[in-house]
Amino acid sequence: MPLPVIAIVGRPNVGKSTLFNRLTGKRSALVSDLPGLTRDRREGEANVAGNILTLVDTAGLEEAAAGSIAARMRAQSEEAIKKADLALFVIDARDGIVPADAAFAKVVREAGTPVVLVANKCEGRSGQQGFYEAFQLGLGEPIAISAEHGEGIGELAGTLLSALGLKPVRTRKGDVEPE
Repeated sequence: MPLPVIAIVGRPNVGKSTLFNRLTGKRSALVSDLPGLTRDRREGEANVAGNILTLVDTAGLEEAAAGSIAARMRAQSEEAIKKADLALFVIDARDGIVPADAAFAKVVREAGTPVVLVANKCEGRSGQQGFYEAFQLGLGEPIAISAEHGEGIGELAGTLLSALGLKPVRTRKGDVEPE
């Protein structure tokens, strides 16, 4: 039986690769403040309360001229969304909602893939305003996390399992555990 596939999507530099690394428990995705570092899809496995899931780290969704590298990166990300059982739409809550978030939320909604909205960079109170702005995207209630610091990952894990119709099987050291 194939593993459930979760695509991690959003505009550049919202923390998609950091979240990928956090959930897989490895540092296989490169992380940088430079936008556009992730150019191809990267796959990895995450153990969420005994459920093995395939995660796909995607390039940032951004507007791009036809035939450009950015256009090919966007096409790869859109393909990952269509093939996924669930999309994690990640925003940078410190930035709040920017026009690109709204445009790409529409792309995700139109794909018809179930989606969980993730408000990243919510450590402390820094992303509180952006968290509340995220409701306007029409993707449901956001989950506040800090992928870098591990905050909110348990709540996200529980939401992932629920969205996929899964329940915790067992937990052991190293599993991502739901709250």
